[in-house]
Amino acid sequence: MSESAGTPGDPDDSAAGEDRTPDAPPPAAGDDAPPPGEDSKPSEETSTPGGETRSGSGSGPGPGREGGGGGAALDITVKRKRHWLRWTALGVSFVVLVAAGVGWWLYKKLDGNIRTDTSAAAELKAYEKERPVSVVHDAENILLIGSDSRAGDNRKYGRDDGGSQRSDTTILLHLAANRKSATAMSIPRDLMVDIPVCHQADKTATRAQFAQFNWAFEMGGTACTIRTVEKMTGIRIDHHMVVDFNGFKDMVDAVHGVEICLKEPVDDKDAHLKLGAGRHKLNGEQALGYVRARKSLGNGSDTDRMDRQQQFLGALVNKVQSNGVLLNPTRLYPVLDAATKALTTDPGLDSLKDLYDLVRGMRDVPTEKVQFLTVPRQPYHLNRNRDELVQPDADKLFKQLRDDKPVAVVPADKLKNDENDKSDDKNPDAADASGPSPTPTYSGNNAATDLCKQ
Repeated sequence: MSESAGTPGDPDDSAAGEDRTPDAPPPAAGDDAPPPGEDSKPSEETSTPGGETRSGSGSGPGPGREGGGGGAALDITVKRKRHWLRWTALGVSFVVLVAAGVGWWLYKKLDGNIRTDTSAAAELKAYEKERPVSVVHDAENILLIGSDSRAGDNRKYGRDDGGSQRSDTTILLHLAANRKSATAMSIPRDLMVDIPVCHQADKTATRAQFAQFNWAFEMGGTACTIRTVEKMTGIRIDHHMVVDFNGFKDMVDAVHGVEICLKEPVDDKDAHLKLGAGRHKLNGEQALGYVRARKSLGNGSDTDRMDRQQQFLGALVNKVQSNGVLLNPTRLYPVLDAATKALTTDPGLDSLKDLYDLVRGMRDVPTEKVQFLTVPRQPYHLNRNRDELVQPDADKLFKQLRDDKPVAVVPADKLKNDENDKSDDKNPDAADASGPSPTPTYSGNNAATDLCKQ
């Protein structure tokens, strides 16, 4: 039955706080919107029969209604998330700052290890007009000098004669302009050469003389050695490095040793080396004895020792590249620390950045293209205990390197067999003379050579 107009509403309706116009139909269930044409009203607080207070006139969940606590929970969740993000950002920032600080400290430490040879730079500048000019842009020639000083920590390797030193090992390293190859040419210390006028440590001048090569380092240091090499080869030396005994040992230890094979046992007290025949992984001390031994290994000649040094350096290069040392910071740092402590360089290579740029340019050179050879030489005709250049072979090699042209190396026995085959050729004119000149081939090896498979 319908209610008549003007009749007061049912108490339940009044308690619910429903506000209707007369004769207006009740709102549909779930319909929160006001009837058409009626203005929406602000939320009001009403009391339920149970004494609870409600706010608003809608029936959906929201603040102040049943189920409306979700908004507050959402606020708490957002605040917690923002709080967590702030702490995470602070933590990451702290880690980054610490890492940057440690990295900077390590960089400065390595950079400070390198010693700069400013006196050689000054001496070379004074003789600039006499020096050869660079022929190929971007090709680099670096003179590596192994010092045999017996002063300081090196006393145990021989008599300390007042701190004097000679170049025990000298290698001219040629880096091709395209960085696709590297050629290391050893210069015998007993090679008879023309040494120019040089200045000693006390500024007195030496006389020009024809003498064995390592006298240049003893009399006039690095600058005199560089000028002697430039005079002999016509190749401009762009940079130089001097490496001492202990530095070499530490570098071998930093890569956890290098493997070699001995055909016969060796017991050399002077070289501090005692090993049986077969395969060995040499530590730094053993490696130094191995490359320095002269009387107890091979035929006792300096030539045989240089070949052994080249083979070992090749194995060291191969070890560094094959084990990914250059791409692994934890393994690279000990190598860099040992290397930088061992080095004395010219001002152009006296920073870690300079050395890194140099190494980065070489890291993609295939090991078979890292070649080692010795300048063509033979016993000196006036003294069989000294060497002299073999011409025109030596000048051809110097020209190839000077012009950044390729050279090839093969083991000595293979080269000898090839030469015998050529001499037995009954038709030497059969080759096409109009074709390109063959790549000059010399006795040597490359870094890919396995010392235990020769």
